[in-house]
Amino acid sequence: MTDSTGFHTAPAYSAHASAAFQGGEVRQRVSQILDDFVEGKITAARTGALPEEVAEYVGDFLNAGGKRIRPLLCVLGWHAAGGAGGVDQAARVGAALEMFHAFCLIHDDVMDHSATRRGRPAMHRALAAHHSKDRTRQAATDIGTAAAILMGDLALIWSDELLHASETALDVRQRTRVLPLIDTMRNEVLYGQYLDLTATSQPTPDVGLALRVIRYKTAKYTVERPLHIGAALAGAPDTLLAQLSSFAVPLGEAFQLRDDLLGVFGHPVETGKPALDDLREGKHTCLIALTLRHAPRAQADQLRLLVGCPTLTEDQAHIARSIITASGAPDTVEEMIRDRYARASSALAAAPVPADIRASLQDMAHQAVWRTT
Repeated sequence: MTDSTGFHTAPAYSAHASAAFQGGEVRQRVSQILDDFVEGKITAARTGALPEEVAEYVGDFLNAGGKRIRPLLCVLGWHAAGGAGGVDQAARVGAALEMFHAFCLIHDDVMDHSATRRGRPAMHRALAAHHSKDRTRQAATDIGTAAAILMGDLALIWSDELLHASETALDVRQRTRVLPLIDTMRNEVLYGQYLDLTATSQPTPDVGLALRVIRYKTAKYTVERPLHIGAALAGAPDTLLAQLSSFAVPLGEAFQLRDDLLGVFGHPVETGKPALDDLREGKHTCLIALTLRHAPRAQADQLRLLVGCPTLTEDQAHIARSIITASGAPDTVEEMIRDRYARASSALAAAPVPADIRASLQDMAHQAVWRTT
């Protein structure tokens, strides 16, 4: 099935709202936990005559429109494993995951030299502007970059504070199950980031490498581990964790494949980032790898000159998109997305989770894979 642009459209799907799981309420609770935590940091800074702006900037970043995917999946994992009682503990662990995500994003934007995040100036750009008075542009840029690294470091430390706070109160059994999963998640995403970093601006036809980056930087970090962490909080057996993985990993891969398409063909108003960023950064994606594999040699050579060019113009980006489209790579990526979405849906259908939680997970999967933002 294709639309007027030639790209595949989403399969028919009817969302089923869960009576037990209300995503909006979970988002609000996680946001409140984060707001209270940051406010406490601002008060502590004021009391200690320290710069309050540090916590204020992290707080602004946390409230800049994130979807709270990881906290939602953490709470869904808790429900999937039959978690009993209120969800506040799972929401607090989810808030710690969201704070860790802030660390990842702030550092990622520095490494990628990104101008925006969620439609707003990236942290290092905002800090550069804040410190620009009476400084040269280069001096302000350097301060902004260094300060953003420090803000990211603090977000990493604060994610541990949230996790170990007395209000979260993990018991011995929970700590034994949950903390190793969080350590594994952190290791995986940083290895994925390293793979992504070292492959950037070196476009090759190596689809396998692109998929490895996706698996560790996105699939496991965004979907699998948050589900595992929430399920482990509720005492899930290893068999359930494995079944959740069968759903989560292909879904996470489909999510990132969609993101790669949107990064090249999406509209900035909808995606919240400039249309040229992904091409200028030269990310090693399946989309680019497949293009280099199937495009005529002359076009592949031309694309290599364009992808990763930091001064790429819109006209040059148009040429790059034309080469990518003519190679058939977008259609192939769409088929990869469909295949992974189908595998994730089948695995979810077979998993022994409550019907309403299954419906909520399916709804999230559909929105993540067939989104336009």
